[in-house]
Amino acid sequence: MTDDLVTAPWDPLSPSEVAGLMARTDRPWLIAGGHAIDLFVGRTTRAHADIDVLLLRRDQQAVHEVLPGWEIYAAEPPGQLRRWLPDETLPTGVHDIWCRPGADSPWRVQFMLDEAEGDEWISRRNAQVRRPLGELRHTSASGLPFLAPEVQLFYKARGRRPKDEQDLETVLPHLSGDQRAWLREALTLAHPDHPWLSRLG
Repeated sequence: MTDDLVTAPWDPLSPSEVAGLMARTDRPWLIAGGHAIDLFVGRTTRAHADIDVLLLRRDQQAVHEVLPGWEIYAAEPPGQLRRWLPDETLPTGVHDIWCRPGADSPWRVQFMLDEAEGDEWISRRNAQVRRPLGELRHTSASGLPFLAPEVQLFYKARGRRPKDEQDLETVLPHLSGDQRAWLREALTLAHPDHPWLSRLG
C-alpha cells in the first residue's frame, strides 16, 4: 500500500458512531473484528487500533451512501491503496476499504467485503466454508449488530497474532456447543492442522 497513506494515523469511530452512519442505508452490515468480540462478551476486552465493518460484496455501494464527501480507498492487492469513486464496482480481489473524512483526517473506519450467493454466506478464504446469512448476525444488548464470534474467530485463525490468541481466550468460555462445532468444522476444512482444533474439544 502507498506508504504515506498506510502510515497515516487512525482515530477509529466507536461502534455506536458507526451505527449512526449506517442508519443512512438499509443494506445489512455488521461490526466485525475485535469490537465484535467485545460486543459478544459484553465488555471491552482490549484496546483497538481500528474498527471493521462487514458488508456483503453485493452491498458495497453502501459505503458511498453513508459516507458522502469522504475519501474512500480500496486496498488493491498486492498492497496498494487507491481512490474508490462512486458507481465503480470493485473487483473480487479487493476485500478492504479504508475511509476518512478528508486528506488531513485520520482513518476512521474500515469496511470488509464478504461473498454470498442468495441467502448463503461464503468464506472468501475457503468456498467450502458456508453459512446461512441469518446466522452471521448477532445483536448486542444496546442493539448493535455484530458478526457471530465463531465466524470472527475463523477469520482470526489464519493470522494467529497475539491479539487473535487473546480474542480466542476471551471468547472460548462463552461459546455454545453448536458454535464450537461450527468453528471446529470450518477450521478442519480450511486449516486441518490448526492448533486451535485441540482447544475446541
